[in-house]
Amino acid sequence: MRKIVHRHLGKVVAGAGLAVAGTAVMVGITLPGTAGANESGGSDGNAAVAAQQGGRGQDAVKPGVVERAPAEGKKGTGSDPLTDDETRRVEQLALTKQMFSAGENVEGRRGPQRLSVDLAEPDANELDSPDAPRRADVTFYDYRDDTLVTRTVNLDTGKVEHTTSSKGVQPPLSHDENVEALKVLVADPLGAGLKADFKDATGTALTDPEQQLLLNSAVYRATPGAQPAALDACGEHRCVRLFPKVKNGPWIDARSLIVDLSARKVVKLGH
Repeated sequence: MRKIVHRHLGKVVAGAGLAVAGTAVMVGITLPGTAGANESGGSDGNAAVAAQQGGRGQDAVKPGVVERAPAEGKKGTGSDPLTDDETRRVEQLALTKQMFSAGENVEGRRGPQRLSVDLAEPDANELDSPDAPRRADVTFYDYRDDTLVTRTVNLDTGKVEHTTSSKGVQPPLSHDENVEALKVLVADPLGAGLKADFKDATGTALTDPEQQLLLNSAVYRATPGAQPAALDACGEHRCVRLFPKVKNGPWIDARSLIVDLSARKVVKLGH
């Protein structure tokens, strides 16, 4: 039976009681039955079904075989996903020494925060060309000045062909950013409720959040009149709302707490 237990942060939700849009989807899978077998109920039909279930029928399903995945090459072709080697290579090519020295990641260390590496779309004049070069878009977030930087690398030549920089653009957060947001929250006085809720739900202390919790998140943007003034910069700053879940346990409702990763502070939403 599902239940809501009111606790320190507002509530700990047992099982799947907390509906988080866009973060968790449960998919039901129905295994094939014996539809199509003789349904007359006669002895012949029963014998056919028994034979099939026993593996003696002509149409009996054979045991599945797990095949080893084919070896991944160093380079892909066409619209193939980036290989591990290609991903590592474009990350190195996209990050210059100047970017590394001047940039800052989510932990406050040198170098911008890498968010994603994706295969780039071909240029418009290359759509029908079988010889179109493969390119990769490497996206960084520089916490030094809250700038999103995307660099397009030609995988054939190794050259950076395009660089775009923009402010106020907030793509989904990376795993490393989610982990850092959780660390900031746990270290803040406002994180006391999260730790207390975890203790209530599990009977143990929250000592290693990255290992003890599963994290979903959403970028938080300022909404005039809907939050304290301390969150007015969210959107220009990188702000996150966390949806923590105890591993093999309940969700913990922390929706009222916003972590401003750019300012490294936690703010509680007003009611």
